[in-house]
Amino acid sequence: MDLLAEYRRATMYFEMGDPSGAVRLLEPIVAAEPGNSSVRQLLARAYFQTAQLGRAEEQLRELVDRDPSDHYAHHVLGRTLERLNRYPDALRHLRIAAAMHSTNDDYVTALRRVESRVGNGR
Repeated sequence: MDLLAEYRRATMYFEMGDPSGAVRLLEPIVAAEPGNSSVRQLLARAYFQTAQLGRAEEQLRELVDRDPSDHYAHHVLGRTLERLNRYPDALRHLRIAAAMHSTNDDYVTALRRVESRVGNGR
């Protein structure tokens, strides 16, 4: 299997609005190259978009564990936990993402939304 070609195909599927198709292509790539963060991140995003939130969380936690400075992984993990109604858990990751990249409006908006759910961050 040409992993690079499969990754490019998966990216195309994802960008064309077919995250399920991307998942089918990305799962074997992650299995073959578990250390490839780019592939794992796209798989996590595809899981998120197909509402496979437990699987998205698993991939994102792996990314955050490997690189705690990955603000995007923290943000998407926070969003995933928010969708799972685990607001206090989400808040931690959204705060980290927003602190690392305070100029990102999506990060700040998500943080404010979850803060309001948990009583303004208390």
